[in-house]
Amino acid sequence: MLATPKKYTLVGATAEGGTRLNAFDHALLAAGVGNLNLLRVSSILPPGAERTERLEVPPGALLPIAYGSIESDEPGELIAAAVAVGLATEEDGFGVIMEFSGRGSAREAEARVRAMAEEAFATRGIPLRRVLTRSVEHRVVRAGCAFAAVALWY
Repeated sequence: MLATPKKYTLVGATAEGGTRLNAFDHALLAAGVGNLNLLRVSSILPPGAERTERLEVPPGALLPIAYGSIESDEPGELIAAAVAVGLATEEDGFGVIMEFSGRGSAREAEARVRAMAEEAFATRGIPLRRVLTRSVEHRVVRAGCAFAAVALWY
């Protein structure tokens, strides 16, 4: 069994590239996770995890991460990605991460992840104390990417 992450950081960025994959890679670099091996995880924030603004992980490390990402090569298209972290009361001690990506604005994407976090807590019957969000949007020039994530680390 892997160790439970003790820290989390919300990140997000957009980028252009020569191809959709290059745009994704450039967005990862701009978000600060491009030189890491991403391990996509489902959406539970570990109990007691501490929020930090700065991700401090050595290059090549394995990084558990929940993310929303969209790439497009349609010039002029508006794309967005967002994540939300819903935090329970101190007694319940954990959180739920929701992610979304699609066509539209960062504001629309953020509203969707916020609503998803609220529903996740209602379904669990647990009081929701707070919702943290990170959203980004990008108007595609040639090939673009919008990426938002919650990185879980040690």
